[in-house]
Amino acid sequence: MSAAKNELNPLGRKIFLDRYALKDVQKKTLKVGDVVVAVSNPKTGQREIGVVTELNDGDAITVKLDEGTVLHVKREDVDKPLETDPAQMLARVAKGIASQEKPEVRKQWEKEFNWLLEDWKFVPGGRILTGAGTDQNLTYFNCYVIPSPKDSRGGIIASLGQMTEIMSRGGGVGMNISSLRPRHSYVKGVNGRSSGSVSWGGLFSFVTGLIEQGGSRRGALMLILNVWHPDILDFIESKREMGKITNANISVGITDDFMDAVRSDGDWHTYFPDTTDPDYNEKWDGDIEKWKNSGHKVQVYHTMKARKIWDAIIESAWASAEPGVFFIDRYNKMSNSWYYASIQSTNPCGEQGLPPWGVCNLGSINLSQFVENKKVNYKDLGRAVRLAVRFLDDVIDDTPYFFEENRKQQQSERRIGLGTMGLADMLIKMELGYGSDESLTFIEELYKFICLEAYGESCDLAKEKGSFPLFDADKLLESGFMKQMPEEIRSKVREQGLRNVTLLTQAPTGTTGTMVNTSTGIEPYYFWEWERTGRMGTNIERVKVYDDWVQAHPGQKKPDYFVSAMDLAPEGHVRVQAAIQKWVDSSISKTGNTPKEYTVEQTEKLYELLYDLGCKGGTTYRDGSRDTQVLTVKKEEKKETPVVTRSSEPKPRVRSTVLRGTTYRKATPIGTAYITVNCDGPNPSDIFEVFINVAKVGSDVAADAEGLGRLISLLLRMPSPLTPDQRAQAIISQLSGIGSGRSMGFGRNRVMSLPDAVAQVLQQHIGSSDSDRDASRLPDEEDEEEEVGQLDLGLPASGSSVKPDMCPICGNVTFVNIEGCKKCFSCGHSEC
Repeated sequence: MSAAKNELNPLGRKIFLDRYALKDVQKKTLKVGDVVVAVSNPKTGQREIGVVTELNDGDAITVKLDEGTVLHVKREDVDKPLETDPAQMLARVAKGIASQEKPEVRKQWEKEFNWLLEDWKFVPGGRILTGAGTDQNLTYFNCYVIPSPKDSRGGIIASLGQMTEIMSRGGGVGMNISSLRPRHSYVKGVNGRSSGSVSWGGLFSFVTGLIEQGGSRRGALMLILNVWHPDILDFIESKREMGKITNANISVGITDDFMDAVRSDGDWHTYFPDTTDPDYNEKWDGDIEKWKNSGHKVQVYHTMKARKIWDAIIESAWASAEPGVFFIDRYNKMSNSWYYASIQSTNPCGEQGLPPWGVCNLGSINLSQFVENKKVNYKDLGRAVRLAVRFLDDVIDDTPYFFEENRKQQQSERRIGLGTMGLADMLIKMELGYGSDESLTFIEELYKFICLEAYGESCDLAKEKGSFPLFDADKLLESGFMKQMPEEIRSKVREQGLRNVTLLTQAPTGTTGTMVNTSTGIEPYYFWEWERTGRMGTNIERVKVYDDWVQAHPGQKKPDYFVSAMDLAPEGHVRVQAAIQKWVDSSISKTGNTPKEYTVEQTEKLYELLYDLGCKGGTTYRDGSRDTQVLTVKKEEKKETPVVTRSSEPKPRVRSTVLRGTTYRKATPIGTAYITVNCDGPNPSDIFEVFINVAKVGSDVAADAEGLGRLISLLLRMPSPLTPDQRAQAIISQLSGIGSGRSMGFGRNRVMSLPDAVAQVLQQHIGSSDSDRDASRLPDEEDEEEEVGQLDLGLPASGSSVKPDMCPICGNVTFVNIEGCKKCFSCGHSEC
């Protein structure tokens, strides 16, 4: 394969060399002139590409970056790629995966896989790119679901060990914690009460955070609690209460009968198995239907209107973008594995519902490479889909397994996850507006074609190599998904069998999609051009498909088929998801972006639309919903408010035994701050004390934050003729606008330092207007906001657009929430 066939832009080249190219880990061959990946910013871990210009005594190395900067770094801060051309990596991967074919045909399939991978027609998941064709003991799987924890101390610790082992190897974990008994339930073995499922979920979340801090990859966790569980309301609110569940995605397992009760305004019972049942410890595994069908009893804990739970889900999703919804009954009715496995959880991004010990491998067809003269090249697309199915099936046998349970589960059902990237590019090249009626018709036809080609190939593989061991034609053809398939495919499955129980998914492709310079997953673009600041200055960068159009049409207005994520009405996101879901046997990771002004009622309609149109789950992200999110510390019982008397001689304010507290979560330049404001009166301005806790920082910064909070509290309580409101205004005035080495956000949302963040929180708490801060705002803030607004971000001018965040790695304001994840358009950093 020629290098020109696998062209990468500078960012794509950096991602390839940094993440996927084979490395000389021990750096024994390192020499002057070598291309290396060097840490350019030790604080953020930002890495850049350069060439070694000098090997000094000891561990000192001089590297000249591609952009011209010279770095002096330690040997440990440099990686040497052994593959510097993507063609080398792709050839390695093709040969490695083809090794699972019969010896006499390996060369043939290696050649076919080379065609598939060439020019990025098909992009395997990053784990495959890294490990295939090497002697490294690396898993090719990204996502795992582990069994629900056994409801015992030993069971919880066992699940914790499984989760930790998977995350330490770079995998994401999903688990359903509905197996854990409710809060305050009696535990006979210790003659005590259970702390509840949410509390244990907090433990799993906490350990995930430790792994994120200590490892090279962040931990990723999905926690699901089913809607029948007595702790469900506490679980829904957990993301809005400080310290409960902070390092996990959460979703509610929604049943069909619950949705019926919501629609009819009916009652809903929360319940849990009778823990005194003799079979409880041995047979209870979190599957409530199996428990009830086996004749075991459940105990009802609460009876309430179903809409109370539904409203709590919607309000929390509106405020904090979580929980998501997982339509668990629909997933299992549609599942091809319905007859031997119950799907109780998904992986962290939601694209794979998996049984206990289930895993998924991932790879994506790059749709942007199959458009010629505004038409789809279906011949080559069909060939690519079929080869990709064989490729991913071979991955199952080529990858190492570090849990025997994973190996047994996967080789008994042979799940593969074939998805797509570049849908937005394809639609633009065909001059179809993303989300338009015309595009929806085309999208359904496109994904039906991909589905039928994939299933046809899996049938042919079954004839050649055998069906997956748990295959039962009659039962499999009764799944909801197979019932909608054309008769030609159903007949082929019946006659030839099926190699893989599921074949299709839609995963986030933030890193790989960015590497090959195409739109990620099925998402539209966020913006068309952006400002990128590097060591050599600032420049404007454009999305390739837009840049190509601009070069061909200088000075012309952008056509209306260039549709960005926020040009599209939120309902449009759901309709695209539903059109694709019809022909995807697993599920879809997608974010339904909504503007800041979106109401709770509108959010509810969006979630109902997800259900009505046949989606298996989903989530929304309202602009700004996580920027300064109000977190309730504790719900206090209403008590009589103590009276504070004031005489002509100022007296110190005496601490009441009951204070009303609210905690705000605020992003600051030194990390996320949790700022608690306690009041001793009925008005928000009756501020009595402030506590400041900064997450994920060293003890010195934590001490500074505590000291700042103590001083503010002292000023609020000491004798003074000023009212509490006047004291708060004085503190805001002193702290507003204090700068630091860097800031977060821009314009009116700019946070310049921790003191500035505290001032903003106090201002928000007492309800003072923005004009109160105008005097302390830096003169160039408004100018900066206007300057950014001149860029063509492809967003509506109404002010309802999603504003990107500052990337924690490169510092550019191009960090966006997309595909249920966050990625940076400037440096390629992704949270997934």
